[in-house]
Amino acid sequence: MTWVAGDAERRAALAEHPLAALVSPALPLRANLSALENIALVQQYQHSLDWPTAAAGAMGLLEQLECAGCAGKRDAGLTHEERFQVKLLRAVAASPALVVIERPGYLLPDTHYPRFVDASLAAVQDRFGSCTIIDYVWNAPLYPPR
Repeated sequence: MTWVAGDAERRAALAEHPLAALVSPALPLRANLSALENIALVQQYQHSLDWPTAAAGAMGLLEQLECAGCAGKRDAGLTHEERFQVKLLRAVAASPALVVIERPGYLLPDTHYPRFVDASLAAVQDRFGSCTIIDYVWNAPLYPPR
């Protein structure tokens, strides 16, 4: 966890991880692509995979996170939870050493997000090195003690 007190600290914390795979409100999904295509696109470009292989890998990630039902949905049709999961899987698809989740409360406004984020990360923990969550200090009481 990285706790920040304001926007300048948040930007500085993000700047400390320039090579991280970012899950952020600032990185929207491609609206013209389905959830499956948003994830597979990363695998195509990061790992030079053909479409059938990338799509199969993306579907495997969706199944691993138990959200395969949203594979055909586009951004506008996704719930906040599904959108977060697709953004997380898009980041994980690059096989990063570090995933950074920025402002999870902004991404999941209708969800008790610390538990949801923890469960999502636990489901795909074999797909990345480590994770840092950047959140505002006033949200600290929402998180369970570690």
